[in-house]
Amino acid sequence: MNIPFNDLRRDVAALREEIDAAIARVLDRGYFILGPEGRAFEEVFAKMVGVADAFGVGNGTDGIQIALMALGSGAGDEVICPALTAAPTALAIRAIGAVPVFADIDPATYTLDPARLHECITEKTRTIVPVHLYGLPANMPEILRIAEAHEIAVLEDCAQAHGATIDGKVAGSMAPIAAFSFYPTKNLGAYGDGGLVATRDSELAAKVAKIRDLGQSARYVHEVQGLNSRLDELQAAILQVKLVHLEEQNEARRQRAGWYREMLEDVPELTLPVEPVGYRHIYHLFVVRHPRRDALQAYLKDRGIGTDVHYPMPLNQQHVFSGSRTATGGTPIADEAVRTILSLPMFPGLTQEEVHTVGQAIREFAG
Repeated sequence: MNIPFNDLRRDVAALREEIDAAIARVLDRGYFILGPEGRAFEEVFAKMVGVADAFGVGNGTDGIQIALMALGSGAGDEVICPALTAAPTALAIRAIGAVPVFADIDPATYTLDPARLHECITEKTRTIVPVHLYGLPANMPEILRIAEAHEIAVLEDCAQAHGATIDGKVAGSMAPIAAFSFYPTKNLGAYGDGGLVATRDSELAAKVAKIRDLGQSARYVHEVQGLNSRLDELQAAILQVKLVHLEEQNEARRQRAGWYREMLEDVPELTLPVEPVGYRHIYHLFVVRHPRRDALQAYLKDRGIGTDVHYPMPLNQQHVFSGSRTATGGTPIADEAVRTILSLPMFPGLTQEEVHTVGQAIREFAG
């Protein structure tokens, strides 16, 4: 049995009739940018998150950049983010001329460790960007408490956390502003690129609306520096369809995580994902740890099982960020994590038989 790490064809097949109808609706209308589909999607997405406003943008990286611009972060500022995350988080910081400052992670959750923020904060710190990694929210209550004490803005990176919660509060609603990605592999994925900025703050909303649309307040009236970053009508229509199914698909991921736990909870040396009390993990990825990660990955590959590593290198070790700054205590937890983490197959269409096969292979590897 060949088991893919992900299979978007299954996702398409499950929703094909609804998706075809949504695409046809857009084509028949002949309106493709900043039209009724986009406005409708923004409205329902904002309601789902629990914020006042949402603005579709070109992709998740643009979403972070636009949100930072709306917050007033810019050249010379320092912006804190975790060392273990995808590069776009820090690339967006660099794009506004700010300096990424890489913080270490919590050893259990892999998200930004609030206890290590004091090693990063200086008089130049303007914003903190916690990343809700793998589908699990960062410790927002503590991060927000520290940020408020230091009068630092907070921007949630929700690229991997559509529908994740802490004590019932949805990811994207806890800080004044948040950015989402709709890259095809996300829990809520488009069939192309897409992103969104969500905010509960009316002043930030007004800024985001201009920045994403070339800095315009009206057609051909350019008031501020902006980007050309707008979610197109085809993707907005597709995302409307998929948003209706997001909750059931998140539950499907949680079910598959439960199957993995049943198979793997007693495997020696294998560390499974945690879900702290009050948190709802939506398992964008199911990430385990093993001290012989490379050997385990090779063993699974030989048996036709797809895996991946998210991520193989902390961002502070990437060449592109060589001019950035790292926490004074370094990032020892992130440095160790990248040597041992392994992402197993995880998507709503994954069958119980496939999960059992993956679990059995890992058990065989462990002897």
